[in-house]
Amino acid sequence: MRTAYKVRVYPTAEQAAVLNRTFGCVRLVWNTVLAWRQARYRAEGVTTSYAQTDRYLTELKRDGDHDFLYEVSSVPLQQTLRHQHTAFVNFFAGRARYPRFKSRHSRQCATYTRSAFRWRDGRLFLAKMDEPIAFVWSWPEVDPATINPTTVTVSRDPDGRWYASLAVEAETGPEPLPATGGQVGIDLGVSDFAILSTGEKIPNPRRLERKARNLARYQRRMARKQRGSNNRAKAKAKVARAHTKVRDARADFLHRTSTRLVRDHDLIVIEDLNIKGMVRNRCLAWAISDCGWGEFRRQLEYKTRRYGRRLVVIDRWYPSSKTCSACGHLLATLSLSTRHWTCLDCGTRHDRDVNAAKNILAAGRAVSACGADVSHSGSSRMRSAVKQEAQPARVGIPRL
Repeated sequence: MRTAYKVRVYPTAEQAAVLNRTFGCVRLVWNTVLAWRQARYRAEGVTTSYAQTDRYLTELKRDGDHDFLYEVSSVPLQQTLRHQHTAFVNFFAGRARYPRFKSRHSRQCATYTRSAFRWRDGRLFLAKMDEPIAFVWSWPEVDPATINPTTVTVSRDPDGRWYASLAVEAETGPEPLPATGGQVGIDLGVSDFAILSTGEKIPNPRRLERKARNLARYQRRMARKQRGSNNRAKAKAKVARAHTKVRDARADFLHRTSTRLVRDHDLIVIEDLNIKGMVRNRCLAWAISDCGWGEFRRQLEYKTRRYGRRLVVIDRWYPSSKTCSACGHLLATLSLSTRHWTCLDCGTRHDRDVNAAKNILAAGRAVSACGADVSHSGSSRMRSAVKQEAQPARVGIPRL
């Protein structure tokens, strides 16, 4: 099982200089090779393999204008070529967008393999450094001297904080959690972050909305500073720190929520949301982006897989809000402003979101019972096992 430990790093001034020089060389190699790829494709109409980029990097070092590339470890430069090759493979496979040029103002990183670092007694020695680099270990149940990292990725965020990600190949994963018998359907929202089939509503903390006023003030201060000045750099770092606080608070909330759901339930059912299409609505894009639905689903996926739980993702076209969870009556239409409605057949009055969560759980149970799967890696327009079931032909008008 492959896992990673991300630690906070505190390099000395000399170590920071070495790392900053490495970041610059990595960025130069990425941008130069990417530009060469594009020019070669436009001129000759051919693609470029990893072996060709490797030979091009050797020629680049020997041309006399890039002698400074020898001052840093060659391993991060080689890893940059591998990452770029993987980026193009993912692009042509439709899994990612076209690789872009790297900027010196964004997050900087460099990846070291085992030939470029040493891990001795829980201390990290990077290439071109004589002293170990200081870091803070945040897992008291794990002895750092017992792990054996395969790769180390050192990064520096725009706010000036340094991190190191230690990738580890573990022979065995964590023990599966004991069965609880709990099952839950989750309907994600904006006003409330998540509505559970049990009736519980998890409030949306709205981290970005709370900090929007301070962020706007910091950005106005930065805009008034002269470009290229030290004061502008300080103001820009303050803006980056404000964004980091929002990001960290959101990540903490998502981890706490997803961990609690995985611990308490054996089966978790969610809906496949078209987040990319939803954020095109300029009235809701800010609020939807602040929720972090995509990250929440990613955390549920790997946590359920790690701890022996099951996650079922039902089709996004399943009419969970318009179907009565008591009798199955299907409404013809249901406006977004209608938050409560009464079933015309059985007379049950529904909270829109709780009813949707109950229907999502019922659809997930059906999938779990028949052994089908409605989670597709491709287009969400594929008809799922739930969608293929005959739906009631009855229609009606919701009563408020």
